[in-house]
Amino acid sequence: MAQKIKLSTIADALGVSTATVSLALRDSPLVADATRDRIKAYAREIGYIYNRRAASLRTSRSGILGVVVHDIMNPFFAEILRSIESELDRSRQTFLLSNHYDKLEKQRTFVDTLLQLGADGVIMSPAIGTPAEDIRLAEDNGLPVVLIARSVEGADVPVFRGDDSYGTGLATNHLISLGHERIAMVGGTDQTSTGRDRYQGYLAAMRAAGMEPRPGWRMPGPRTKQAGFETAQAFLAHGDRPTAAVCFNDLVAIGLMNGIARAGLVPGIDISVVGYDDLEEAAIATPALTTVWNGQREVGRRAARTLLDRLNGVEVHGGQELIRPELHVRQSTGKPSDR
Repeated sequence: MAQKIKLSTIADALGVSTATVSLALRDSPLVADATRDRIKAYAREIGYIYNRRAASLRTSRSGILGVVVHDIMNPFFAEILRSIESELDRSRQTFLLSNHYDKLEKQRTFVDTLLQLGADGVIMSPAIGTPAEDIRLAEDNGLPVVLIARSVEGADVPVFRGDDSYGTGLATNHLISLGHERIAMVGGTDQTSTGRDRYQGYLAAMRAAGMEPRPGWRMPGPRTKQAGFETAQAFLAHGDRPTAAVCFNDLVAIGLMNGIARAGLVPGIDISVVGYDDLEEAAIATPALTTVWNGQREVGRRAARTLLDRLNGVEVHGGQELIRPELHVRQSTGKPSDR
Protein backbone atom coordinates (compact mmCIF):
# COMPACT_ATOMS: atom_id res chain seq x y z
CA MET A 1 0.00 0.00 0.00
CA ALA A 2 2.74 2.47 0.97
CA GLN A 3 4.52 1.99 -2.34
CA LYS A 4 1.45 3.14 -4.28
CA ILE A 5 1.16 6.47 -2.52
CA LYS A 6 2.59 9.29 -4.62
CA LEU A 7 4.06 12.61 -3.60
CA SER A 8 1.17 14.28 -5.40
CA THR A 9 -1.27 12.52 -3.04
CA ILE A 10 0.37 14.20 -0.06
CA ALA A 11 0.66 17.52 -1.90
CA ASP A 12 -3.03 17.59 -2.84
CA ALA A 13 -4.14 16.65 0.66
CA LEU A 14 -2.09 19.42 2.29
CA GLY A 15 -2.44 22.09 -0.37
CA VAL A 16 1.27 22.37 -1.21
CA SER A 17 3.33 21.64 -4.30
CA THR A 18 4.86 18.26 -5.07
CA ALA A 19 8.27 19.93 -5.02
CA THR A 20 7.64 21.17 -1.47
CA VAL A 21 6.68 17.65 -0.36
CA SER A 22 9.85 16.23 -1.91
CA LEU A 23 12.05 18.84 -0.24
CA ALA A 24 10.34 18.36 3.13
CA LEU A 25 10.81 14.59 3.08
CA ARG A 26 14.51 15.17 2.34
CA ASP A 27 14.73 17.50 5.35
CA SER A 28 15.65 20.42 3.14
CA PRO A 29 16.19 23.72 5.01
CA LEU A 30 14.39 25.42 2.11
CA VAL A 31 11.07 24.34 3.66
CA ALA A 32 9.80 26.07 6.81
CA ASP A 33 9.99 23.89 9.93
CA ALA A 34 6.25 23.94 10.53
CA THR A 35 5.46 22.96 6.93
CA ARG A 36 8.10 20.23 6.94
CA ASP A 37 6.80 18.75 10.20
CA ARG A 38 3.22 18.81 8.91
CA ILE A 39 4.19 17.04 5.69
CA LYS A 40 6.25 14.39 7.45
CA ALA A 41 3.54 13.77 10.04
CA TYR A 42 0.92 13.27 7.33
CA ALA A 43 3.24 10.99 5.36
CA ARG A 44 3.69 8.78 8.42
CA GLU A 45 -0.04 8.82 9.07
CA ILE A 46 -0.88 7.45 5.62
CA GLY A 47 2.04 5.02 5.58
CA TYR A 48 4.24 6.70 3.00
CA ILE A 49 7.95 5.72 3.12
CA TYR A 50 10.32 8.08 1.37
CA ASN A 51 12.34 6.21 -1.27
CA ARG A 52 15.85 7.53 -0.71
CA ARG A 53 17.33 5.28 -3.39
CA ALA A 54 15.01 6.63 -6.06
CA ALA A 55 15.68 10.17 -4.94
CA SER A 56 19.42 9.59 -5.11
CA LEU A 57 19.09 8.62 -8.77
CA ARG A 58 17.48 11.99 -9.45
CA THR A 59 19.81 14.14 -7.37
CA SER A 60 23.08 12.10 -7.54
CA ARG A 61 23.15 12.44 -3.72
CA SER A 62 22.17 9.73 -1.26
CA GLY A 63 22.01 12.01 1.78
CA ILE A 64 24.18 9.49 3.66
CA LEU A 65 27.60 10.13 5.15
CA GLY A 66 29.93 7.76 6.96
CA VAL A 67 31.94 8.32 10.14
CA VAL A 68 34.56 5.76 11.19
CA VAL A 69 36.73 6.03 14.32
CA HIS A 70 38.82 3.75 16.51
CA ASP A 71 36.31 3.21 19.33
CA ILE A 72 33.32 5.37 20.23
CA MET A 73 33.58 4.14 23.83
CA ASN A 74 36.69 6.29 24.13
CA PRO A 75 35.37 9.67 25.33
CA PHE A 76 37.84 11.46 23.05
CA PHE A 77 36.07 10.11 19.98
CA ALA A 78 32.66 10.52 21.63
CA GLU A 79 33.32 14.26 22.01
CA ILE A 80 34.42 14.54 18.37
CA LEU A 81 31.33 12.61 17.26
CA ARG A 82 29.04 14.86 19.29
CA SER A 83 30.43 17.85 17.44
CA ILE A 84 30.18 16.14 14.04
CA GLU A 85 26.58 15.18 14.75
CA SER A 86 25.67 18.70 15.83
CA GLU A 87 27.13 20.19 12.64
CA LEU A 88 25.49 17.61 10.38
CA ASP A 89 22.13 18.03 12.14
CA ARG A 90 22.10 21.66 11.06
CA SER A 91 22.16 20.44 7.46
CA ARG A 92 19.74 17.60 8.27
CA GLN A 93 22.32 15.08 7.12
CA THR A 94 22.17 11.38 8.00
CA PHE A 95 25.31 9.47 8.88
CA LEU A 96 26.34 5.87 9.52
CA LEU A 97 28.88 5.13 12.26
CA SER A 98 31.50 2.39 12.53
CA ASN A 99 34.31 1.53 14.94
CA HIS A 100 37.38 -0.05 13.32
CA TYR A 101 39.33 -0.88 16.54
CA ASP A 102 42.49 -0.39 14.45
CA LYS A 103 41.54 -3.35 12.27
CA LEU A 104 42.26 -2.30 8.70
CA GLU A 105 39.98 -4.89 7.12
CA LYS A 106 37.03 -3.76 9.27
CA GLN A 107 37.60 -0.20 8.10
CA ARG A 108 37.84 -1.32 4.48
CA THR A 109 34.59 -3.28 4.76
CA PHE A 110 32.79 -0.20 6.08
CA VAL A 111 34.16 2.04 3.33
CA ASP A 112 33.22 -0.58 0.71
CA THR A 113 29.68 -0.59 2.14
CA LEU A 114 29.50 3.20 1.88
CA LEU A 115 30.58 2.98 -1.76
CA GLN A 116 27.96 0.33 -2.46
CA LEU A 117 25.27 2.48 -0.85
CA GLY A 118 26.34 5.48 -2.90
CA ALA A 119 27.20 7.48 0.23
CA ASP A 120 28.17 11.10 -0.30
CA GLY A 121 31.35 11.17 1.81
CA VAL A 122 33.16 9.88 4.89
CA ILE A 123 34.94 11.32 7.94
CA MET A 124 37.69 8.99 9.14
CA SER A 125 40.09 8.65 12.03
CA PRO A 126 42.13 6.12 10.04
CA ALA A 127 43.10 2.72 11.43
CA ILE A 128 46.75 1.91 12.07
CA GLY A 129 48.37 0.91 8.79
CA THR A 130 45.90 2.71 6.51
CA PRO A 131 47.75 3.25 3.21
CA ALA A 132 47.26 6.36 1.10
CA GLU A 133 45.99 4.06 -1.66
CA ASP A 134 42.87 3.28 0.39
CA ILE A 135 42.06 6.98 0.65
CA ARG A 136 42.67 7.54 -3.06
CA LEU A 137 40.48 4.53 -3.94
CA ALA A 138 37.56 6.04 -2.05
CA GLU A 139 38.11 9.48 -3.58
CA ASP A 140 38.47 8.06 -7.12
CA ASN A 141 35.15 6.27 -6.70
CA GLY A 142 33.27 9.41 -5.73
CA LEU A 143 33.52 9.18 -1.93
CA PRO A 144 35.16 12.37 -0.59
CA VAL A 145 37.27 11.78 2.53
CA VAL A 146 38.08 14.06 5.46
CA LEU A 147 40.51 12.78 8.10
CA ILE A 148 40.41 13.55 11.83
CA ALA A 149 42.81 12.95 14.76
CA ARG A 150 45.33 11.05 12.61
CA SER A 151 46.94 11.73 9.26
CA VAL A 152 47.94 9.33 6.49
CA GLU A 153 51.20 10.10 4.73
CA GLY A 154 50.66 10.67 1.01
CA ALA A 155 46.89 11.20 1.24
CA ASP A 156 46.01 14.59 -0.25
CA VAL A 157 42.77 15.19 1.64
CA PRO A 158 41.77 17.63 4.42
CA VAL A 159 42.99 16.62 7.88
CA PHE A 160 41.85 18.15 11.19
CA ARG A 161 43.70 17.32 14.39
CA GLY A 162 45.35 18.87 17.40
CA ASP A 163 48.97 20.01 17.22
CA ASP A 164 50.18 16.99 19.19
CA SER A 165 53.88 17.84 19.24
CA TYR A 166 53.20 21.34 20.55
CA GLY A 167 50.69 20.07 23.12
CA THR A 168 52.99 17.46 24.58
CA GLY A 169 55.69 20.10 24.70
CA LEU A 170 53.37 22.22 26.86
CA ALA A 171 52.84 19.30 29.24
CA THR A 172 56.54 18.48 29.49
CA ASN A 173 57.61 22.09 29.95
CA HIS A 174 55.04 22.49 32.73
CA LEU A 175 56.65 19.63 34.66
CA ILE A 176 60.13 20.98 33.98
CA SER A 177 59.04 24.39 35.31
CA LEU A 178 58.00 22.71 38.56
CA GLY A 179 61.51 21.31 38.99
CA HIS A 180 61.08 17.79 37.62
CA GLU A 181 64.05 16.24 35.83
CA ARG A 182 63.03 12.57 35.75
CA ILE A 183 59.96 12.67 33.51
CA ALA A 184 58.47 9.61 31.81
CA MET A 185 56.32 9.43 28.68
CA VAL A 186 53.61 6.82 29.22
CA GLY A 187 51.45 5.35 26.46
CA GLY A 188 50.92 5.76 22.74
CA THR A 189 52.45 4.04 19.73
CA ASP A 190 54.78 5.11 16.96
CA GLN A 191 52.42 3.39 14.52
CA THR A 192 50.16 6.46 14.48
CA SER A 193 50.88 10.08 13.65
CA THR A 194 49.38 11.00 17.02
CA GLY A 195 51.74 8.75 18.96
CA ARG A 196 54.80 9.81 16.98
CA ASP A 197 54.08 13.53 17.28
CA ARG A 198 53.33 13.42 21.01
CA TYR A 199 56.55 11.54 21.71
CA GLN A 200 58.54 13.97 19.58
CA GLY A 201 57.04 16.90 21.50
CA TYR A 202 58.14 15.30 24.77
CA LEU A 203 61.64 14.60 23.45
CA ALA A 204 62.08 18.11 22.06
CA ALA A 205 61.05 19.74 25.34
CA MET A 206 63.34 17.51 27.40
CA ARG A 207 66.34 18.12 25.14
CA ALA A 208 65.70 21.85 24.96
CA ALA A 209 66.01 21.86 28.77
CA GLY A 210 69.28 19.95 28.59
CA MET A 211 67.77 16.64 29.69
CA GLU A 212 68.15 13.35 27.83
CA PRO A 213 65.40 10.83 28.67
CA ARG A 214 66.89 7.65 30.08
CA PRO A 215 66.12 4.13 28.86
CA GLY A 216 62.90 2.92 30.38
CA TRP A 217 61.36 6.36 30.77
CA ARG A 218 59.53 5.78 27.51
CA MET A 219 56.69 3.35 28.26
CA PRO A 220 54.81 2.87 24.97
CA GLY A 221 51.60 0.95 24.49
CA PRO A 222 48.91 2.01 26.97
CA ARG A 223 45.96 3.90 25.52
CA THR A 224 43.20 2.91 27.96
CA LYS A 225 42.46 3.43 31.64
CA GLN A 226 43.06 -0.25 32.43
CA ALA A 227 46.40 -0.23 30.62
CA GLY A 228 47.45 2.91 32.48
CA PHE A 229 46.56 1.26 35.79
CA GLU A 230 48.56 -1.86 34.91
CA THR A 231 51.58 0.24 33.90
CA ALA A 232 51.76 1.84 37.36
CA GLN A 233 53.51 -1.19 38.84
CA ALA A 234 56.35 -1.06 36.29
CA PHE A 235 56.52 2.72 36.61
CA LEU A 236 56.93 2.60 40.39
CA ALA A 237 59.38 -0.33 40.24
CA HIS A 238 61.72 1.48 37.87
CA GLY A 239 65.28 1.55 39.18
CA ASP A 240 65.56 5.24 38.36
CA ARG A 241 61.93 6.03 39.10
CA PRO A 242 60.59 9.18 37.43
CA THR A 243 59.01 11.85 39.60
CA ALA A 244 56.49 12.75 36.92
CA ALA A 245 54.72 11.35 33.86
CA VAL A 246 53.41 12.84 30.65
CA CYS A 247 50.64 10.48 29.52
CA PHE A 248 49.44 9.78 25.99
CA ASN A 249 45.87 10.63 26.93
CA ASP A 250 43.61 11.30 29.92
CA LEU A 251 42.48 7.67 30.14
CA VAL A 252 46.06 6.48 30.61
CA ALA A 253 46.72 9.30 33.10
CA ILE A 254 43.66 8.50 35.23
CA GLY A 255 44.51 4.78 35.18
CA LEU A 256 48.11 5.55 36.16
CA MET A 257 46.93 7.79 39.03
CA ASN A 258 44.68 5.00 40.29
CA GLY A 259 47.61 2.58 40.20
CA ILE A 260 49.83 5.04 42.05
CA ALA A 261 47.14 5.53 44.71
CA ARG A 262 46.65 1.76 45.02
CA ALA A 263 50.37 1.52 45.86
CA GLY A 264 49.89 3.93 48.77
CA LEU A 265 51.29 7.05 47.08
CA VAL A 266 49.50 10.32 46.38
CA PRO A 267 49.20 11.48 42.74
CA GLY A 268 50.06 15.15 42.47
CA ILE A 269 52.26 15.02 45.56
CA ASP A 270 54.45 11.91 45.35
CA ILE A 271 54.17 11.58 41.57
CA SER A 272 53.01 14.31 39.19
CA VAL A 273 50.83 13.21 36.27
CA VAL A 274 49.74 15.12 33.16
CA GLY A 275 47.06 13.84 30.77
CA TYR A 276 46.09 14.78 27.26
CA ASP A 277 42.69 15.67 25.65
CA ASP A 278 40.97 17.33 28.64
CA LEU A 279 38.02 14.96 28.69
CA GLU A 280 35.04 15.85 30.86
CA GLU A 281 36.24 13.27 33.40
CA ALA A 282 39.60 15.04 33.84
CA ALA A 283 38.20 17.91 35.91
CA ILE A 284 36.36 15.60 38.33
CA ALA A 285 39.08 12.97 38.73
CA THR A 286 40.77 12.63 42.14
CA PRO A 287 42.96 14.57 42.09
CA ALA A 288 41.69 16.82 39.32
CA LEU A 289 43.89 16.09 36.32
CA THR A 290 46.31 18.57 34.82
CA THR A 291 45.91 17.99 31.10
CA VAL A 292 46.16 19.42 27.59
CA TRP A 293 42.97 20.51 25.86
CA ASN A 294 43.16 19.10 22.34
CA GLY A 295 40.23 20.83 20.61
CA GLN A 296 38.29 17.66 19.78
CA ARG A 297 34.97 19.45 19.47
CA GLU A 298 36.53 21.96 17.12
CA VAL A 299 38.10 19.11 15.15
CA GLY A 300 34.68 17.50 14.69
CA ARG A 301 32.97 20.76 13.76
CA ARG A 302 35.57 21.74 11.16
CA ALA A 303 35.71 18.25 9.65
CA ALA A 304 31.94 18.06 9.22
CA ARG A 305 31.75 21.59 7.82
CA THR A 306 34.54 20.87 5.35
CA LEU A 307 32.92 17.67 4.11
CA LEU A 308 29.61 19.48 3.61
CA ASP A 309 31.44 22.24 1.75
CA ARG A 310 33.00 19.67 -0.56
CA LEU A 311 29.59 18.17 -1.27
CA ASN A 312 28.20 21.62 -2.04
CA GLY A 313 30.87 22.32 -4.62
CA VAL A 314 33.14 24.54 -2.52
CA GLU A 315 36.80 24.13 -3.49
CA VAL A 316 38.63 22.56 -0.56
CA HIS A 317 42.35 21.85 -0.55
CA GLY A 318 44.10 18.93 1.11
CA GLY A 319 46.53 19.28 3.96
CA GLN A 320 46.50 19.48 7.74
CA GLU A 321 44.75 22.09 9.83
CA LEU A 322 46.14 21.88 13.35
CA ILE A 323 44.18 23.07 16.38
CA ARG A 324 46.44 24.81 18.91
CA PRO A 325 46.25 22.95 22.27
CA GLU A 326 46.05 24.60 25.70
CA LEU A 327 47.45 23.43 29.04
CA HIS A 328 44.90 23.26 31.87
CA VAL A 329 46.68 23.06 35.24
CA ARG A 330 44.85 21.33 38.09
CA GLN A 331 45.80 19.25 41.14
CA SER A 332 47.68 16.27 39.69
CA THR A 333 50.98 18.16 39.30
CA GLY A 334 53.30 19.78 41.81
CA LYS A 335 56.95 20.12 42.73
CA PRO A 336 59.03 16.95 43.10
CA SER A 337 58.42 15.24 46.42
CA ASP A 338 61.15 14.85 49.04
CA ARG A 339 59.56 11.61 50.21
